[in-house]
This record gives sequence, structure tokens and C-alpha cells, in this order.
Amino acid sequence: MSIFNMESSLMRTLARVADLMILNFITLICCIPVITAGAALTALHYMCLKMVRDEEGYLLKGYFKAFRENLKQATLLWILLLLAVGVIVTDVAVMYYAVIDFPFIIRIAILVMGIIVLCTSMYLFPMQAKFSNAIPKTIKNAFMASMIQFPKTLLMILMLFVAPCVILVSERFVPLVLLFFFSLHAYLSALLYNKFFQRMEERTPVQQPVGTQGEDGRIFHDELDSSGRDKDAR
Repeated sequence: MSIFNMESSLMRTLARVADLMILNFITLICCIPVITAGAALTALHYMCLKMVRDEEGYLLKGYFKAFRENLKQATLLWILLLLAVGVIVTDVAVMYYAVIDFPFIIRIAILVMGIIVLCTSMYLFPMQAKFSNAIPKTIKNAFMASMIQFPKTLLMILMLFVAPCVILVSERFVPLVLLFFFSLHAYLSALLYNKFFQRMEERTPVQQPVGTQGEDGRIFHDELDSSGRDKDAR
């Protein structure tokens, strides 16, 4: 088979790179109003998970469909995330600039809160992208998933620091970071949580009425339970 055949490994890889570049660009554009960043990230994870499963179909159509359908709830999740981050940053700033020394237990509590928020945020928008639940349950599931999958959660967090490190090496890499940062992180993250999500999806039909999976591939009203704790991703 010729390397220039559309089905060759080279052409498929180049097509995937082009798709990631397009997804990154439209995500950046949709994040510009700031308030819509939650919906943009949800749509990005929706499409990246489909790409991992070779189910992406029409890229732009699928992205904006997910963006519209998740706009309200993803925006509320984004606002809650910003508030949580704001509270933690404010607490850290108060401790840093305060004249008095805060008790050690308070410092530890703020550190633990920060870790919980950071870990939960890794799964918040992927959960919103694939599973349709009320906001409290989505947050709960994201937190539980981050703990059950902690080694992979840690890897997802570490990947966030790759771009700043690359820029520190040389400012010439800034355009490359702008072209791929969001989409590449979302795609690599989807590779990490895909099997875990598949196990959740396999349990859903048993727990829920027939017909609860939408045409867009989202699973409705799925919930993590204790059975997931004993099944870490392989």
C-alpha cells in the first residue's frame, strides 16, 4: 500500500494531527468569551473521546452539536470551578500576606482542597461530555473517578505542565503550543480514561431503563458506585 494512500498509517496520522489542530483552534475561539469555556472544553473532550474510539464522523458538526447541548450545564460547572479556584487562591494569598501565622491544620486543609479541585477538574468536563447527570452528581462522579484513577489523574495533571516547560526552553515553540495545547491534552487524556469510561458504560444498561443512550453516544444518568473502586484502569 502506498504511503500516500488515504488509508495508510502516514495519511491517517496526518489527518489526526490536522483534526487536533482544528479542534484546538475552534476551542480557543469558543473560550474567548471566557464564560463559554466550559462548553468549549466539554465539546473538545466529546470529540477527542470519539477520535480515540474512531467514531468522530463530522468534526465541526459534532463539536458544535456537543457545544450547544452542553452549553447551560457546562457553563454552570465552569462557573463553580472558577469559584472554587478563586476561593483557594484567595486563601493562599491571605495566608501569604497576612501578618499572623495560620495554624498548620488550616494550611493542610487548604492544600487538600486545592488537590481535590485540581484532580476533580481533570474529569469534570469529560464526565459532562459523555454522561448526562445533574450538576452535583457530575461533580461527585468526577471526583470519584479522579481518585479511582489516581495514577492516570496525576499523569493528566503533569501533562498540563509540558506546554509551559516547552515555552521556557524556547519562545519559538509558542506557535506550536497555541496550535495543539488544548486538543493534544484532551486527546491524550481521553486515551487514559477511555477504558474506565467504557466500564461505566457497560454497567449503565443494567442499571437504567432501555433506551437511555442518546443518538449522540452519550449515556444518560450514569453514576459511579462502589464496584468501580475495585477496578482500576489497566
